[in-house]
Amino acid sequence: MTIVSWIILGLLAGAVAKFLLPGKDPGGFIGTTIIGVAGAFIGGWISARWLDHPIAKNFYDGATWAAAIGGSLVLLIVSRLLFGDSHR
Repeated sequence: MTIVSWIILGLLAGAVAKFLLPGKDPGGFIGTTIIGVAGAFIGGWISARWLDHPIAKNFYDGATWAAAIGGSLVLLIVSRLLFGDSHR
């Protein structure tokens, strides 16, 4: 997959992560988008490095999507724990 594919995957993974974990986020829409893209990269890297599942060349690979969404969820949770609610 190209870098553009990973960015699109990250945007979609961030949207899914936000849907699964509703609530106010410290960075708002832009922060959640960045978390989604970073989560896709990190999830793909972890999948390839430690789970012995190479990053697919196919955009529609289910394991790649699961890794990207999982990475986005983890980063979203970590950002909420570290930065809390910015709307207080």
